[in-house]
Amino acid sequence: MCQTCQCQTDTQPSTSSAVPVSAASRDFTVSGMTCGHCVTSVREEVSEVAGVESVDVDLTSGRLTVTGENVSDDAVKTAVAVAGYEVV
Repeated sequence: MCQTCQCQTDTQPSTSSAVPVSAASRDFTVSGMTCGHCVTSVREEVSEVAGVESVDVDLTSGRLTVTGENVSDDAVKTAVAVAGYEVV
């Protein structure tokens, strides 16, 4: 069981989607993710941020890569917080 989100999974997926060549990317470090469900929660919340075209979340490194145009860092941080985690 994941100690962070209390789900029953041990998977550690990295999720990503196709990225347009012209889009800008930003990297963030997210603390507190411990399982695949955590990754999915972060990815789903950040995907809803205005301007986001793709989201890549790596559980092992805690790296969140957001690609899009005119994406607000504060909006990404808020989305991560809504998912229950913190950008450090």
